[in-house]
Amino acid sequence: MSSFLLSVPLIVFFIFVAPLWLFLHYRSKKHTATGLSSQDLEKLEQLSQRADKLKQRVSHLESVLDSETPDWRRRYDA
Repeated sequence: MSSFLLSVPLIVFFIFVAPLWLFLHYRSKKHTATGLSSQDLEKLEQLSQRADKLKQRVSHLESVLDSETPDWRRRYDA
C-alpha cells in the first residue's frame, strides 16, 4: 500500500508536471538567447540620445558656472 501511495504522485509528476516544466524551461532559454527585441533596441536608442542631451546640458552649465564663478569646482569637489 505504501508503494502505491508513493508511485501515484511520481507518475502524475512524470506525466504532467515534468513535460510542462521542461517545455517552459527551454522556451525561456530560447527567448533569452534571441537577444533584444526591436522595441528594446528602440528604447535603448532613446535612452542613449537622452543621456547625450543631458551630458551636453551639464557641459553648458559647467561652462556658465566657470565663467560666472571660477572657483565653484574647488568648493564642491570632495
